[in-house]
Amino acid sequence: MGGGEEEADRQCLQENATGRMWRKRCSIENNYISSSSSSSVSASGDSEEEDMGFLEVTVPDMKHPSPELGPMPDGLSPQQVVRRHILGSIVQSERSYVDSLKRILQDYRHPLMEMEPKALSARKCQVVFFRLKEILHCHSMFQIALFSRVAEWDTTEKIGDLFVASFSKSMVLDVYSDYVNNFTNAMSVIKKACLTKPMFLEFLKKRQMASPDRVTLYGLMVKPIQRFPQFILLLQDMLKNTPTGHPDRLSLQLALTELETLAEKLNEQKRVADQIAEIQQLIRSVSDRSSLNKLLNSGQHQLLLCETLTETVYGDRGQLIKSKERKVFLLNDMLVCANINFKPVSTRGQLEISSLVPLGPKYVVKWNTALPQVQVVEVGQENSTYDKDNVVIQNAGAKKHASASQSSNKVYLGPPRLFQELQDLQKDLAVVEQITLLISTLHGTYQNLNMTVAQDWCLALQRMMRVKEEEIHSANKCRLRLLLPGKTDKSGRPISFMVVFITPNPLSKISWVNRLHLAKIGLREENQPGWMCPDEDKKSKAPFWCPILACRIPAFSSNALDLQLGAVVHNPVQSSLLGFSAVSTSLPQGYLWVGGGQEGAGGQVEIFSLNRSVPRTVKSFPVASQVLCMEYIPEKSKEEQEEGKAEDLRAAADQPSAPHPTICLGLQDGSILVYGSVDTGTQCLLTCSPGQQPVLCLKHSPEYLFAGLQNGTVAAYARNNGGLWDLEAQPTCLEVGTGPVRTLLTLDDTVWASCANQVTVLDAASLQAQQTFEAHPDEEASVTHMIKAGSGVWMAFSSGSSIRLFHTETLEHLQEINIATRTTFVLPGQKNVRVTSLLICQGLLWVGTDQGIIVLLPVPRLEGIPKITGKGMVSLNGHCGPVEFLAVAISTLAPDVLKNEKEEEGGQEEKPDGPSPELSALDKPPAGEMRKKGILLKYRLHSTSHLPGQLLSVKDAPLAPGGSTLEHSEEDGSIYEMADDPDIWVRSRPCTRDTHRKEISSVAIISGGRGYRNFNPSSKLPACSETDSTLLIWQVPLML
Repeated sequence: MGGGEEEADRQCLQENATGRMWRKRCSIENNYISSSSSSSVSASGDSEEEDMGFLEVTVPDMKHPSPELGPMPDGLSPQQVVRRHILGSIVQSERSYVDSLKRILQDYRHPLMEMEPKALSARKCQVVFFRLKEILHCHSMFQIALFSRVAEWDTTEKIGDLFVASFSKSMVLDVYSDYVNNFTNAMSVIKKACLTKPMFLEFLKKRQMASPDRVTLYGLMVKPIQRFPQFILLLQDMLKNTPTGHPDRLSLQLALTELETLAEKLNEQKRVADQIAEIQQLIRSVSDRSSLNKLLNSGQHQLLLCETLTETVYGDRGQLIKSKERKVFLLNDMLVCANINFKPVSTRGQLEISSLVPLGPKYVVKWNTALPQVQVVEVGQENSTYDKDNVVIQNAGAKKHASASQSSNKVYLGPPRLFQELQDLQKDLAVVEQITLLISTLHGTYQNLNMTVAQDWCLALQRMMRVKEEEIHSANKCRLRLLLPGKTDKSGRPISFMVVFITPNPLSKISWVNRLHLAKIGLREENQPGWMCPDEDKKSKAPFWCPILACRIPAFSSNALDLQLGAVVHNPVQSSLLGFSAVSTSLPQGYLWVGGGQEGAGGQVEIFSLNRSVPRTVKSFPVASQVLCMEYIPEKSKEEQEEGKAEDLRAAADQPSAPHPTICLGLQDGSILVYGSVDTGTQCLLTCSPGQQPVLCLKHSPEYLFAGLQNGTVAAYARNNGGLWDLEAQPTCLEVGTGPVRTLLTLDDTVWASCANQVTVLDAASLQAQQTFEAHPDEEASVTHMIKAGSGVWMAFSSGSSIRLFHTETLEHLQEINIATRTTFVLPGQKNVRVTSLLICQGLLWVGTDQGIIVLLPVPRLEGIPKITGKGMVSLNGHCGPVEFLAVAISTLAPDVLKNEKEEEGGQEEKPDGPSPELSALDKPPAGEMRKKGILLKYRLHSTSHLPGQLLSVKDAPLAPGGSTLEHSEEDGSIYEMADDPDIWVRSRPCTRDTHRKEISSVAIISGGRGYRNFNPSSKLPACSETDSTLLIWQVPLML
């Protein structure tokens, strides 16, 4: 109990110290008064002496009328009406939130402080209700300002600037941070008091029953954690209904930025606090003298993932022996499995307490192992994963059932039995095919021995194999099979044991496989550490969510030529051949096109397949000139295809159909080449030359392909009737300046083209220039890169180390960041830095420099202004020369991968063409005749079709005169009765959170430059290796 008392003292002193700061910052007198004797608070228990160190002063309630909207005036537009309703929701939501904060203080804190005898000491009350009064003060002030804004709404219609002014102050972040960081500790104090003080438990129950909505204290106290996400949703709705040019629009975007930044910081702090609490709970369950306890207490371990999984144990015939819930912890270098042990005072008391506050379980560590020795084994991968001579044991619970199987060094564990049955079917099919060949040599004609019967056998076995493969795939979706190292046997032979966990849903399985894979990569030397965080405390250990360097590969397969990198694009392609775990661990599916060449000479294109953990070259071909730029153009969406269907019908019959995805290449000699995707043969579909001017950049819109040329011209190519670009027709040429057009950017209805230090905004439909603005005061600083995020565009320049942010609508300059202040953490004294590449992906702005250093800066992800909101990180892995490009590869996991077994069953039950129950019952053989229980192959011979019974054939049956196909028509001859299969009756727990999930993306970042360089001075890796063009590929954990 001493540790908890010390924490309470620390919290109490911190609250009083920061209370004095709060008075100065808020100009509120008598908010907190701290006695000088606060440091002498006794730590002896719950005695009255604990409370003598404090003098509580009540903050008077500020009596202000609550904001109310007046009657709606006439003549409002539909958007104005919607905005008015959203404002009403903001007012109502804020009123409810403030009332909840007041309830916590008035119904719980004040009575507990005044109660005699004390149900909870004053010091513990300070811990439980830490920072709530300051949070209430913040929102009381906001409510006053909101009242005045509501009163004048119909004349001003502005709300965004109020949110910026109220929630951009550092004091708001401070008090909410303190509250969030203390939340776990507060819940721990409440839980402990519920277990040890019946009077306190009774007090909580009475307060809950007396409240009109029956919300518990926990339900009230969690509301500050949820407040800013609620604000964000309301402001997003308001922004959607605020037209461009409205005086409130920029303010709303800035408000979204402030709130998202605040919410992200609070979420991260809550995540870290929860992880620390989980590790502390785990440490308390481990013996003080154990090596695991010393490792966990070293402070070098990060908790990456923890979840309750169901461990299942199977017998040698695949039957389920037992299942039990375990808590599994994935740390950055080890895996720990623990039993979950609830030990309540009484069953009834446990239920009462858990309804008032969440109870954390106690753990008993079952096993732990180093992460590099953990292997994920999917069904069918056993032979390739470990040595066949090793004895594999399920676990202690299965030893007595595994004696028969150990003699053959093979254990059937549920789904592996399915794989064995698949192998048996493959062998049987080979035998039947040989029998078919022999039957074809018969000279006589026999009723039950002919080619038709043999073909029925073959095709029935083939369908059984397909169904078995589907069962294996389904079994893999929620089954996590881990091969762990064990002790050696008496002969010194290594023994491994298999642990099988059932995950709550397929998404959980994907998460575990992905995190295990990336955590192993994170242990490599180049990732220890991989990023430097230049924060105030000089931390060099980056959080786990940062990208992890997965591999580095040569950019070109030909080492004979000194090829320079030019551009890269990702061509996403879904592969149905990848297994379930391969989808979770591989790079984003598809192909990576890399272009380059030699200046004044030929060019080269290298295509890599990403359907694996390390890319491999699948094709390489030369082009006439050096590749300077690339653009990937996806095929039209279904909506676009529907819109163009009428035009396609009117087009000539010989016109080509709408194209598949294409890749456009811009060359040094002025040529533009259009290639089909790898899956369609990578053929060159079109080629043209708009002139002798090099093509420096390419961008596309739904109607045009834009090319930025060396002479300051933008060439626009329209689509032809077939959907391809009409490169034979003369393009529309737009003069934007006299210098080179270095970069283009397509927005919703405009195209931005840079020339020197200016940017021209073109209308994407009429191709007319709308306006031109100056992006940099120095005329020599040409705009080289533009990248959009939210409602802003970041720009980099040919000179100087700064990047600048502009608003997409007003073109206003909003922010400027000097990258050199970040790179000096890696290369001190190097101030002459130039930005050579930009990329925005998943809330991070990637900045490549001419020194080979890559900087990551956090930016908001939503529709707000993408202002840089933190110091970011610097990569300790980079290139020996300039970072020539940064690109992102993204692919979406197929929706069927995320379906669990119950969802699939539900879909199958709706199908009318499934086998009828009567048929399944009819064809069941006696139990004694079933050699392999659960599978039955039956057939009716075509030559005996006159006999009674339904026909079962592989041929499609003609429709009945009535058109009905509900009866079991001629099929292949396989009937499946799977009731005894453990994969059917051992189910994972259902999960509702997946039902509305649309997509999950796999993300990788690719940088290109000369060679590879490690900037970590303490690393043993070479500072700068080969100087050939090299690709560095970072993998990002799946965003689940």
